[in-house]
Amino acid sequence: MSYLDNQLNAFKSNLTSVSHKISTKRNVGAPATSSPSPAPSQTSTSGKHDLKRKRPETSNVVYSQPADTGTGKNIMTQVTYAIEYLKNKGTEQTLSDLLSYLSLQYTADEYKRTITTILRTHEKIDYDPSGCGGQGSFRFRPIHNIRSGEQLLGFLQLQTTAQGLTVRELREGWPGAEDAIRKLEDQGKVLVTRNKKDDHAKMVWPNDSSLAVPIDEEFKNIWHKIRLPEPGVLADELERAGLTPTNKARGLKMKPKVQEKKTKKARKSGKTTNVHMMGVLRDYSHLKK
Repeated sequence: MSYLDNQLNAFKSNLTSVSHKISTKRNVGAPATSSPSPAPSQTSTSGKHDLKRKRPETSNVVYSQPADTGTGKNIMTQVTYAIEYLKNKGTEQTLSDLLSYLSLQYTADEYKRTITTILRTHEKIDYDPSGCGGQGSFRFRPIHNIRSGEQLLGFLQLQTTAQGLTVRELREGWPGAEDAIRKLEDQGKVLVTRNKKDDHAKMVWPNDSSLAVPIDEEFKNIWHKIRLPEPGVLADELERAGLTPTNKARGLKMKPKVQEKKTKKARKSGKTTNVHMMGVLRDYSHLKK
């Protein structure tokens, strides 16, 4: 029994030493602080979606044309804005006023001289060197130099023809043309035609008061008592009198056309070339239709 006891004790000691070594290795290999593995959550899922490329937000801005900001770098663009400014103002403006409107008061002197030369010689601008107290003035030049009701009446009275004046041309250099024309119309000094859609004045003519002849009430009553026939009755009466309306063509009796029967011409036979076979071949020309 002593032998078996010795073997058992040796096995237990070996087992204890081996288990101690294994526990030591596990403690050395493991990290000092261990954290649990992250579980899938809503945050991690949203992170995956954030990695995807986001589409840019669409806008309604049209990039094919530049935005109208009121000013431009091109010198002719500046001239166009200056003309429009003078047109809307309707009064004389100095060079400093135009440069201030165009935000060019701090630009180079060479650029200012160039744009000043263009404005002075432009066909739609009247330049007066002595205007505005000797500073020089610029003013819009319309098609007709009319800016008041008196000037309009004077212009119409000098016309040698009965051709009217377009109100659209008057509004180009006279912003208050509509109101002035309406006042002159109420006073009976001008004749005006208007658009049916918006009742704006379209054309204007002078109204000569000397042509307004007074008529007695007796003649007016006689005129109004005359009864005109109905349109249909009047047309019948004219046709009975042998007068044909212009919208009706006179009825001309046309002879019926007689269609001529076309006769079929006999087909001409070609030239006989096989004379040497006359005794052999037969003639079937009589069988032709």
